[in-house]
Amino acid sequence: MAQNLISLNFADPELAAIDACLTTLEQKFAGFADLSPAERKSLSKMGDKSEAFCRQTLTVLAQNTGILPPNYNLAEAQTDLANIDMLRPRFARLRALMEKADDTEVALGSDVMSAALEGYAQLKVSGKGAGLDALRQQIGARFAHASRKPAKPA
Repeated sequence: MAQNLISLNFADPELAAIDACLTTLEQKFAGFADLSPAERKSLSKMGDKSEAFCRQTLTVLAQNTGILPPNYNLAEAQTDLANIDMLRPRFARLRALMEKADDTEVALGSDVMSAALEGYAQLKVSGKGAGLDALRQQIGARFAHASRKPAKPA
């Protein structure tokens, strides 16, 4: 096999430990938001440019609480901002782990695809007359293309 981007060998106790950690994370994240795509799209978002605006506004409002209507919950907005500050480093770590997970999945899949293509090529060359023709044709259906020529009028 020519390509081997990654080799992993997990024992059952290692997989059980990973699963236990994921279960703990799922439990700790139970209170986190779970928005639908439509909800996510409809919300106003605090991006990099608007974050300074939000911080300054909350600071000014905290210094001038007398101008706020009774139903304005400044404390909740301040708590939300503090939670963002506390969670951001953890979210960055989670994103980095997910990138590694995604890269690992891609690398493993590429290794498998490369091995399968190499094996299929070997079947085409060495499998003739060895009773493998039907099997080779069956797995080769992945490469079958529909005709691109327009049908001739009758």
